[in-house]
Amino acid sequence: MCAGEVMAEIVSPKESYEVQVACFEVYKDKGCGFLEDVYQECLEIELELRGIPFHVQAQMPLTDKGRKLKSIYKPDFIIDNKIVLKI
Repeated sequence: MCAGEVMAEIVSPKESYEVQVACFEVYKDKGCGFLEDVYQECLEIELELRGIPFHVQAQMPLTDKGRKLKSIYKPDFIIDNKIVLKI
């Protein structure tokens, strides 16, 4: 490992794999060239068909040094309350 590289452990490998498979399925069907909204809607359908629990664009409050920020983070998906996915 070189200086500056970070090795990250996948916290939920089974769930992460299932999400990757769902993403590849959407890409296989739709290809490239659509706007993000199309892929998001297709991924919602794919995750639902696979029985993977998710929330769409849930607001996540942010803090810095113990203080609540005015800004919020709104990822495209929070999957199984474990995985944050941004398309």
